Amino acid sequence: MEDRWTPEHVLSLAPDAPSRKAASKLAAPAPWSGLGCDTASASAAVWGECKGSGSTPYRTVVDLTGPAYQCSCPSRKFPCKHALALLLRWSAGAGEPGTAPSWAADWLTGRRERDERRAARSAEPADAAGPDGASLLAAERRRERRAARVAAGAAELGSRLADQLRAGLADAPNQGYAGWSDVAARMVDAQAPGLAARARELGAVPSSGPGWPSRLLEEYGLCHLLADGYRRVDTLPEPLAATVRARIGFTLDAAEVLRGPHLRDRWLVLGSRDSTDERVTTRRIWLRGGTTGRDALLLSFGRPGVGPEPALPTGLLLDAELAFHPGARPLRAALGPRFGAPVPPPPGQAVPEGVSLDAALDAYGRALGDDPWLESWPVLLRRVVPVPTALGWELVDRSGPSPAAIPVDRRGAPDAALWRLAAVSGGRPLTLFGECGHRGFSPVTAWYPDGPSIRTLGVTG
Repeated sequence: MEDRWTPEHVLSLAPDAPSRKAASKLAAPAPWSGLGCDTASASAAVWGECKGSGSTPYRTVVDLTGPAYQCSCPSRKFPCKHALALLLRWSAGAGEPGTAPSWAADWLTGRRERDERRAARSAEPADAAGPDGASLLAAERRRERRAARVAAGAAELGSRLADQLRAGLADAPNQGYAGWSDVAARMVDAQAPGLAARARELGAVPSSGPGWPSRLLEEYGLCHLLADGYRRVDTLPEPLAATVRARIGFTLDAAEVLRGPHLRDRWLVLGSRDSTDERVTTRRIWLRGGTTGRDALLLSFGRPGVGPEPALPTGLLLDAELAFHPGARPLRAALGPRFGAPVPPPPGQAVPEGVSLDAALDAYGRALGDDPWLESWPVLLRRVVPVPTALGWELVDRSGPSPAAIPVDRRGAPDAALWRLAAVSGGRPLTLFGECGHRGFSPVTAWYPDGPSIRTLGVTG
């Protein structure tokens, strides 16, 4: 790998804004020694030692093929500021090509061996890797018991929805969250977390502002459709049945998905977003195949404050195989074998091709036709301008015969990020990646209109 990442590529890996700020300060030459890199072989890596507050410098190494990180500092963030600063030094041209010192080579070798064992296990046929007959029988009985509980939960939810419609919507605001919280708890007991999540949302709709009766009826319809779909899941076409099971809460682990067909391409990393609650950090990474044009979503989870793997730099190309989860409109994928480290796109292709706003809405509509419970769909807009209005932010597309606009979904875009996006635009059109849904457009990554190299701007926290 000859091309070095840009600072924007590096900083897109930071777990939070304080880490980006601390890494930028630490990227000066003074605290660093022993910087080296090996980007000519398959074992692409960067290493160095950073002087800290103690007498012993922190030893930091980054495996660029992951990327993955190892640092002797006590930070619980991942990657830590030292790993980010090391990559910033390397992106600026520091680091002599050479052989990794033993402390870095040992970690890199151990990581390669673990990856090889993991790949070998994923490649094993299901019957070779599976348990014995008694365990298989027990697992089948558990699946049957869960299916029966989910069916009972779906039937209960359907009855509750019918009761609500017969009683009318006038009393819905007085019921608040309590009534639907009890229903959600019973859906959890029925092992149907997808139904539980939708039941909780029903309690919030009456307090969502003007027009809530229409929105509540829409949600009632979607809940009924999902519950009724599960009742008839065995008669549905398999792609649609897989979608219904996934929406109900049945999951497949990555190893099982990776035993299915693989699709190799040079995948452009369109953007990533981390969201954290009290128990888990969820990472979403969106990819687009350069040859196939296919969109993919990598979904991973980790402890709060520790970014889950993988962490891929936005704007780079990754030569890899993906295996897609089954469904009527497959999007979520598992990352399979990689064939080298992420690299910058060729000159002249730094900014990806986007579509008009009308075409983006059509893409979301087609996806919604296959999966009616879909909240949003990833799209890449070309030539849109962020504009603040009295009612909120909009993205305006003036490329057609008449201007078109879409509201910004404010749930994933704080004011500071949107004003930063407006500053980047300066009134000029941007290429903007994000998710298009019924609540509007949720921006994730913007490409600057000008610049000597690819420069991306994450617009969400």
